[in-house]
Amino acid sequence: MPANDLVVLLRSRVPIIVVESRDEAQVLKALAAACALLSAPVRVPAAPGSTMNPAAGGALARSGLPLFQWTVTDGLKRLDVQLGPPQRMLAEPPDVLKHIRATTLAGAYALLDFHPYLRDPTIVRLLKDIAQDYDRSARTVVLIGYEIEIPHELEHLTARVELALPNRNERRQRVEEVARQWMRANPRQAVRIDARALELLVENMSGLSAADTQRLARKAIYEHGAIQLSDVPMVMRAKYEMLNHGGVLRYEPDTAQLSDVGGLVNLKAWLQKRCAAFDGSAPELDAPKGVLLLGVQGCGKSLAARACAGIFNIPLLRLDCSALYDKYVGESERNLRESLASADALAPCVLWIDEIEKGFAAGDNDGGAARRVLGAFLTWLAEKSTRVFVVATANDITALPPELVRKGRFDEIFFVDLPGLNTRTEILRIQAARRGIALDAATLGVLARECEGFSGAEIEQAIVAALYSAHAKHSVPNAQLLQSEIAATRPLAVVMAESVSALREWAKDRTVPAD
Repeated sequence: MPANDLVVLLRSRVPIIVVESRDEAQVLKALAAACALLSAPVRVPAAPGSTMNPAAGGALARSGLPLFQWTVTDGLKRLDVQLGPPQRMLAEPPDVLKHIRATTLAGAYALLDFHPYLRDPTIVRLLKDIAQDYDRSARTVVLIGYEIEIPHELEHLTARVELALPNRNERRQRVEEVARQWMRANPRQAVRIDARALELLVENMSGLSAADTQRLARKAIYEHGAIQLSDVPMVMRAKYEMLNHGGVLRYEPDTAQLSDVGGLVNLKAWLQKRCAAFDGSAPELDAPKGVLLLGVQGCGKSLAARACAGIFNIPLLRLDCSALYDKYVGESERNLRESLASADALAPCVLWIDEIEKGFAAGDNDGGAARRVLGAFLTWLAEKSTRVFVVATANDITALPPELVRKGRFDEIFFVDLPGLNTRTEILRIQAARRGIALDAATLGVLARECEGFSGAEIEQAIVAALYSAHAKHSVPNAQLLQSEIAATRPLAVVMAESVSALREWAKDRTVPAD
């Protein structure tokens, strides 16, 4: 919300302006700048002895639009000039609105945290009186708060504006100002700044208000008098906590690297080719939007989502579809919009939507909520301009709506199938090494052939079961115990053979193999 935007609204004779923001200080600063620009010529008498032509009646001075601030704790106070303490007799909402309605002084009246009173019919009527009497006296009411719901009677008299967030240069300036503050408090020490850490810190503060930017910079610098790479994860977690107020998004600090993922060769190659487009080092290329991962349960879709964040070296957010839905009409769509707005603010990031079919599959008894949520998601997916890479995973293709699967929604649809021999060997090696089990190449080959039809998760669980057996026998886990656990396991491909075969048959000519 630059000052010029407010100037346009104030000049457009909009009687009520709504600004939703937690950063009151920045909103008031922008509003004061706008009011200062909205100056009107005022005739000032010429001073005695002046060489100015007396017939001109004096110089043309400029005086800004009066600006007032109201809070329920202090009452009404003028901000653009000093006129003494606030008028405490105008602290009650009806009293201040009656005062604004009665005055003939044009100006902007900033009412802070006024939204709880908008449920009162008397308050609504008073605001409507002020708005409809604008032609007699240009009084603009500016409602400032985090979340403001305007009554239907006032919507046609209201305009909404958003506070502009600091750009990269402004964020850097604020971090540098905090560093100077620390050095003034510690004159014998200089802030130790790692250049790479500073760049990452400034980049990852995108989407935060000026006040929150300063707050996180203080947290990083004042803790140890330095800006270092270890501060970046702390900043991301704190940023997530500030922006995710609905509880639908979850910040996943544990991502994965390519070395943690067995197989999925095609998916890995596809992601690596797009790293330059996503991180901005190849500006001539369009940034990728995301991928849809279909496949058999337990074959590595979730791990692949974590690996996407690791490959791009960006944070991972997980959208909890079960927390989206609310019993009240419209709240589910609002939850989704706020979550997607938070993801945009946290960009660059990977947004992981696990088991997307459970969140966006239309039901018969949901009153159309799933359809509306799906529509909101598809609109965002088509229009987003931020670097949010979406990874959606699904197990049941029949539950996915056609609008979501069609070409163009995602950059590519990959099918994660049951692992082949080489992939099973790699998974066994990774999981066994992670748990301290030494297996030579020949043994890995034998075990990989014996667990044909196993998913990656089932191979991992067989290794975990072997550890339990070894502990019970007070022995060291070995290939023999692992072989016994594999033989005792009935994989999903056997237990649910019909449904797994149907899924693999459907995906054969419709998707790109991930491996």
